[in-house]
Amino acid sequence: MTRASETFRTVVIVTIIYTVLFLGLLPLPEVVQDKLIPVFPWWALMTFGSYSLGYLGWHILTFSDCPDAYTELMQEIQLAKTDLISKGVQL
Repeated sequence: MTRASETFRTVVIVTIIYTVLFLGLLPLPEVVQDKLIPVFPWWALMTFGSYSLGYLGWHILTFSDCPDAYTELMQEIQLAKTDLISKGVQL
């Protein structure tokens, strides 16, 4: 199974579970039904955004720990410079 189909399947399952809980088809305590379930999508969005920003920030902070990526990036920059110089662009 591809990564996209696994993600799609997970999203569909979570959506079905949330819809069942939101519509009250599964009996829950009143506090959970009225106060927690309606705001769950916003909580999930904020959690995902916080995780994504933290993950991105950490990997930007530790970029120097990837020497292979650094050398590959420097080679691509040098290749781009030589290509631009050969086309008459002054750097």
